[in-house]
Amino acid sequence: MKKVFVTGAAGFIASKVCQLLLDSDIFVVAVDNLNTYYDPALKNFRVEKLKKYKNFEFHEIDIEVKADLDSLFDSHQFEAIYNLAARAGVRYSIENPDVYVRTNVLGNLNLLELARQHQVKKYILASTSSLYAGKKMPFVETLDVSEPISPYAATKKSAEVMAYTYHHLYGIDVSIVRYFTVYGPLSRPDMAQLRFMLWIDQEKEIQLYGDGTQSRDFTYVDDIAKGTILAEKKLGFEIINLGGGNNPIEVNQMIQTYESLFSKKAKINYLPFNKADMKSTWANIEKAEKLLGWKPQVSFAQGLENCVKHYQDQADFYKNIKL
Repeated sequence: MKKVFVTGAAGFIASKVCQLLLDSDIFVVAVDNLNTYYDPALKNFRVEKLKKYKNFEFHEIDIEVKADLDSLFDSHQFEAIYNLAARAGVRYSIENPDVYVRTNVLGNLNLLELARQHQVKKYILASTSSLYAGKKMPFVETLDVSEPISPYAATKKSAEVMAYTYHHLYGIDVSIVRYFTVYGPLSRPDMAQLRFMLWIDQEKEIQLYGDGTQSRDFTYVDDIAKGTILAEKKLGFEIINLGGGNNPIEVNQMIQTYESLFSKKAKINYLPFNKADMKSTWANIEKAEKLLGWKPQVSFAQGLENCVKHYQDQADFYKNIKL
């Protein structure tokens, strides 16, 4: 049975990637440090669903500590490493840049070293659309992204560069997938999609940074996970956008859609726009279509409906989530 290694498996995106891999009868050895950046109940909920699979092996390990990873690589032969673990969030990275460097830079280096030492054929690295700040839209992969405006983006750029170095020196086949505003059921509670949904339904005040005209290329988590898995193919070294690819959607439109789905009016507290945030994101996804045969399938409206349905089906769980 084919065997792969996945980091950040308790996370929003990585847990979905694990699920799709497991459904394809691939043996997944996965790690996550289950940190408390956000409510661990969400992480545990995701992992418990994965543990029902017989072809899933989970270890509570931090990728920052290479010695803890060595035994796993000594006892398994992996065909691919999916490095989906990361400290995410632009604003939090400004307050705690050192944490981001340890996970996103050092952790990435540890995994590249293990790929080299154990001759792992493929390395897939999750990156971010935050690198494109200030560039002309729609963002294409060939743009110069050497001027990141947040520590988060800076650490992801560093991870990309190191991955290229290991490709150049050791011939590791690398796919870097740059994600664009991923949303869906069980998303992180620091993300607008989940926060706004809960606040509107609970008739609490939305904390909105900016006037809501800022826009994002929202991409449904299932589509992102499928694109990530397709990126396991042999490509040499490639950076590939995974995004909605359509016109960016304003945050105000998200709020209005939730108002319609819940038949409730949002209460909004407008806060100053954070200078580390991007005003808009929009992916050029021609490369993903050409190299991977990938296109997003879930519309924004359908995606939000799915989020609300999951929220209502799991009401007892969501009501205890700490934002």
